[in-house]
Amino acid sequence: MIEHPIPRRTFLRGVGTAIALPMLEAMLPLSALAQSVKRKDRPVRMAFIFVPNGVHMQDWKPARDGADYELPYILEPLAGVRRKLNVLTNLMQHNAHALGDGGGDHARSTAAWLTGCHPRKTAGADIKNGISVDQLAARRIGNLTRFPSLEIGCEPGQQAGNCDSGYSCAYSSAISWRSETTPVAKEVNPRLVFERLFGNGDPAESEESRARRALYRKSILDLALDDAKALRARLGARDRGKLDEYLAGVREVEQRLEALAPGSSQPVPNAPPAGIPQEYGEHVRLMSDMMTLAFQADLTRICTFMYANDGSNRSFRNLQISEGHHELSHHQNDPAKHEKIRRINRWQVEQLAYLLHKLDSIPEGDGTLLDNCMIVYGAGISDGNRHNHDDLPILLAGAGGGTIKTGRHIIYPARTPMTNLFLSMLDRVGVRAESIGDSTGRLNQLF
Repeated sequence: MIEHPIPRRTFLRGVGTAIALPMLEAMLPLSALAQSVKRKDRPVRMAFIFVPNGVHMQDWKPARDGADYELPYILEPLAGVRRKLNVLTNLMQHNAHALGDGGGDHARSTAAWLTGCHPRKTAGADIKNGISVDQLAARRIGNLTRFPSLEIGCEPGQQAGNCDSGYSCAYSSAISWRSETTPVAKEVNPRLVFERLFGNGDPAESEESRARRALYRKSILDLALDDAKALRARLGARDRGKLDEYLAGVREVEQRLEALAPGSSQPVPNAPPAGIPQEYGEHVRLMSDMMTLAFQADLTRICTFMYANDGSNRSFRNLQISEGHHELSHHQNDPAKHEKIRRINRWQVEQLAYLLHKLDSIPEGDGTLLDNCMIVYGAGISDGNRHNHDDLPILLAGAGGGTIKTGRHIIYPARTPMTNLFLSMLDRVGVRAESIGDSTGRLNQLF
């Protein structure tokens, strides 16, 4: 125990470097150590993970509600964390429907997913949507962390042009909206996310930091070594172990990024930019690790993550599927296409399971980091062939700081607004809102 607590906002600093720290016992007042971390002192994080083109609902929805349900084929990879998540059935985004605007369900499903608003149909600069739930939270609690929010993804998007039946590309490539007319661009390069999280924000120093690390084969941790040694000398054994594990995690991600650096061999045709893995799964997992590090070090408490833009036609050759995802989603009840779609959906859930297991492996207070999160995973379209926006495939993982009763399949009345879930989540992070989009009240049965 140390007599004077270390400030929560302590950073390990070096040239171009500012490495935030996880919650340590040395950051707590002595009175708090006796009772671990008080529930009210635990930051609650929220994240929204979006997948495109709907899912094969027959293999998504459990047959029974309550705690005594069996995980269907697509959700089976979540068996190890099923007691820490809820499957939510019958949530809807009404304003993703056409409502007289004709085609464009992929664009509307993305734009409405976190806003609950009906986007203006335009391919021009006069886009209009609504403020998304993540940005409502960032306005109120974003000042508590270094970054008000973090927006990441695995597929670049455009902010202009016609991407879906007369809808601007801005709609289908962003789920986060800072204002009615301003979508928040996502970062798809894991290397740039890493530099943002662990750089000090000084462009000149950041460039010097990168140059030193490249020239002398140094880690970003080497640049903050003196600070790390001085801090470690002040910590107790448990805190030293926790610090070492965290820094090892930072270094492990950094090493994976270094492996993506261009070598001296001939460039590969059509290869992604430096810092972006060629293998899609590694791309998703690296971004998941960035989210985990950002939450662990309390760099942000709000994140959005798009596995892909809606309408994405990526093929999954790792699953021996050569057809494009969007193409397959228009299955017309073809059993062969159904089988491929459900395999894609299961693979996506495997990536979610990777993230949830990582969050659940990190102790925090008397629980884990996952216990202090609310992770929404799902799509803005239910069945890709029907383009329907009712009975959406939605999961909610994490206990929200111990306020959410998990481990259940909850069936809500048909056409329950998904925005009711968002109001309830905002309450959990200390943000009181009367409405968002088409909300009609708080979601019951969760808390």
